[in-house]
Amino acid sequence: MAGGSYTYEPGKIQEEGKDRMRFELGDTMVEGGADTSALADEEILAILSMYPRRWKRAKLACLERICRRFAYEPDTKEGPLSFSLGDRARLWREDYEKLKKEVSAGAVNVPAPFLGAGGTGNPPYFHTGMMQNARSGLE
Repeated sequence: MAGGSYTYEPGKIQEEGKDRMRFELGDTMVEGGADTSALADEEILAILSMYPRRWKRAKLACLERICRRFAYEPDTKEGPLSFSLGDRARLWREDYEKLKKEVSAGAVNVPAPFLGAGGTGNPPYFHTGMMQNARSGLE
């Protein structure tokens, strides 16, 4: 990202903000700017503002952005020097898949137990097996 800022303050990882997100993503090498960082500060802050109070969903969006960015990075070898950027992308992809399953599982709503009409806690009028008795022959 051209013109973006890249900062990281380890003392602020207790707060749910940009620095904690960088810490959890492992994107803490900001000295090289766009060459060493996966996301710019502005990208992280924009994603956090899109998902207020939904930390895991924001983290998932950051991981998705990183995966898309590094999907096209080639592995390079020049003499004894090699850059295996595919391995770096693979690690973030695994984190993305794991978190996606966790977020999806958390999105499933489990219905509350039935409280009856008016929320009184009485059991439902009709229930499974209510017609089964010794005299009817439906056991």
